[in-house]
Amino acid sequence: MKTSLILSKKGPNVATIQPGRTIKEAIGVLAMHNIGSLVVVDDNRHPVGILEEHDIIRRAASDEAVFERLVSDVMKKDMVIGSPHDDLRMLAHTMTETRTRHVPILEEGALVGIVSIGDILKAERDTYMGEIDRLQIEILGS
Repeated sequence: MKTSLILSKKGPNVATIQPGRTIKEAIGVLAMHNIGSLVVVDDNRHPVGILEEHDIIRRAASDEAVFERLVSDVMKKDMVIGSPHDDLRMLAHTMTETRTRHVPILEEGALVGIVSIGDILKAERDTYMGEIDRLQIEILGS
C-alpha cells in the first residue's frame, strides 16, 4: 500500500503557516481546522518545518511568552518528508522510530499532502477489514 492511497482519499489540502507568524496565530489555524499540525512553508510554499500541538505545549511549560513567539522559534526544522510512492508500512516504521506524528508529502519538490500516523492506522484497518470480509465470504459463503 502506498502513501498515494491515503492522499487520494484525503485530497491535496494541507494547512500551512509561514515562519514569521506568531504561535497565537498558529493556534488559531489549528483550532479552525481541528488539526494537530501545520506545515511551515516559505514564500514559495516549500516546507521549512513543521509545528505540532505538542511542540507548543512543551514550549509553554518553560516559556510563558510562547504565544507571542514566532512559529520559526518553536517549529521543528528537522522533519520527515514523504512521497506519494512511499510504502505505508515503511513510513509507519520511520514515523514510529522518529516519534513523528505528521509527515508532509512532496512530489517533485511541491507540497501535495500530509499523512498522519492515524491516517496510516485507518488505512491498514480498512485493508484488514476488507480482507476479513473477503475471507468470511470465501469460507462461509454469502
